[in-house]
Amino acid sequence: MKRIPTIKILVVLFIVGLSFAFMAHGNKHDDTTHSHHGHDHHSLADHHHPHEPLVANANANMDRAKLVTGQGDFIFSWDKGLTAAFPDDAVEFEPGMHGGFNEDPETGIIYTGIPGYGLCSISPDLKTWTKIGTDERLKDNIHGIVFFVHKGKKQLAVAQEGKRVLVLNLDGTIVSDILKPRGNEFDFVPANDFFASKGSNFGVTDVTYLDGVIYATHGYSKGDFVLTIEEVQGSWTWGKLAWGGKGKAPGQFQTAHGIYAHEGHLLVANRAAGQVVKFRKDGAFVETFDNIPEGSLVCNVSYKSEHFFFNALRAIGDQKSAPIYAHTGEELVSTIVPGDLEIPVLTNIHHVWPHYVKAADGSKQLYLLVHGWNKGKFAVLKLEG
Repeated sequence: MKRIPTIKILVVLFIVGLSFAFMAHGNKHDDTTHSHHGHDHHSLADHHHPHEPLVANANANMDRAKLVTGQGDFIFSWDKGLTAAFPDDAVEFEPGMHGGFNEDPETGIIYTGIPGYGLCSISPDLKTWTKIGTDERLKDNIHGIVFFVHKGKKQLAVAQEGKRVLVLNLDGTIVSDILKPRGNEFDFVPANDFFASKGSNFGVTDVTYLDGVIYATHGYSKGDFVLTIEEVQGSWTWGKLAWGGKGKAPGQFQTAHGIYAHEGHLLVANRAAGQVVKFRKDGAFVETFDNIPEGSLVCNVSYKSEHFFFNALRAIGDQKSAPIYAHTGEELVSTIVPGDLEIPVLTNIHHVWPHYVKAADGSKQLYLLVHGWNKGKFAVLKLEG
């Protein structure tokens, strides 16, 4: 048998090796390109330069692909992991969500309600939900909620639109069940006249607490008021103070939807007017926040990190969802649109709550808890940076 010279074998092997190397490089480039086309939010700039390292370029592409929303110091992404902490046995009730959040500032525990499921606490790290209490009334919609400390005792109050205001202990036991006023409770004639009329309803929407008094907004009604509830010998009942009425004059409302106590004052989300209105605790009008975009149906108000956070009910113009605003009280500093993050289902927003998660080293991470409406959705947004 004729032997092939060794040098020829080496040449053939060298040529074959080069061929496989070129093929491998071409396939790698093709795979990267196909992967790119699978995500339409990438731009053409994501194509890697042929002389850049593939690994470094892949990391850059991942960074560019992360969806964010907001401006300045308040840019947020969607935290899918903490959103998924929503309890499995409550998922069937999630579409009916129509409420809000409040927090124990000492422990960092957050409280909220899920219609049909009940009152819940959320752990400070946002990872664990716990159902509170067995009273069937807690399964009714908790449209607004407040945590407060009264005479040294921690309690909650919840507004259940169309039904009642409940005051309860943190274990879910009911302390007081405050029903629709009869029309002789208040030192405010318009409120008494309204509740004494046959056509009146009980449209309570939210509650807050300030200096021993629970304040309730009554905005789902022609009787558009702020009402008060006071404690007498351990039982809570309607107080004398009330104010408002439907109208456009200072101190009147066009759906007094949310109410929030802050630094000795009360802030009311005057929804149809697109306003956040500041009052003294005796009901005296102070001012209206400036620089809120026209058409914002402001639902609720909260505060953290030297800024107020509040949301419109639905999208304005071509926004993909209702916006959330970070606001100093004088000017708007960021417009956060969860729809830009491609969160499934979430379009309308009922309430947003800012919350810090503290790490072991003492650092803090700001999150926004979002309570959707109209198909319902719970979501968590994470501050970037």
